[in-house]
Amino acid sequence: MTRQSSFWDRRRAAVQAEAEAEARAVRAREDAVEQAALAECSDTELLERFDLPDPDDLKRGDDFTAFMAKAIPAHLRNRALRKLWVSDPALACLDDLVDYADDYTQASSVTNFTTSYEVGKGLRRHVEELARKAVEQSDEVPAGQATAEEAEALALSEQSTGTETVAAEDIAVAKADSAETEEPQALSTAVEPADATEEAPRPAPRRMTFHYGENGA
Repeated sequence: MTRQSSFWDRRRAAVQAEAEAEARAVRAREDAVEQAALAECSDTELLERFDLPDPDDLKRGDDFTAFMAKAIPAHLRNRALRKLWVSDPALACLDDLVDYADDYTQASSVTNFTTSYEVGKGLRRHVEELARKAVEQSDEVPAGQATAEEAEALALSEQSTGTETVAAEDIAVAKADSAETEEPQALSTAVEPADATEEAPRPAPRRMTFHYGENGA
């Protein structure tokens, strides 16, 4: 069984909790003052103050743990982490588009930022730009080249038309020959069933015969 806490036990616990909360508040204020002082220093001064190497000079295999201390400003720690990430291919395969190299959350650091997306229209500006470039390229085609291409297309069209005409004539002649050949065969086929029907003998009728004995059973 657990002993039920008394009034003085609860009172001592409350006093201890208040003391711990006050101590945390004091440490938070001290950290805020220290961070404000560090924010006014440049990166070079911060590296000299904490006796740290330049993160840009570090390479794979170097020790980055010194930058993970709580007293190190966040931006300097992030700078070291970016260098660590780039220096070790096992952490990430670096490509030309390093999205994490800059802080895009600060609008003041991004200048002349535009987008081709429009609400309700999508990427209309991008499509219109592609169409404009296509028109410019078509206008830049030399006149002699365009005439040669048109002549070649016309020759191919005439050649295909002549081929289709000859093929149509051959099909018509073949159909006429097949019709002349099939007509006598159709007549002979139509006569044969009639002759076969007349010559076939009729089957003899079947009759039932009953025999009665002379003496009844």
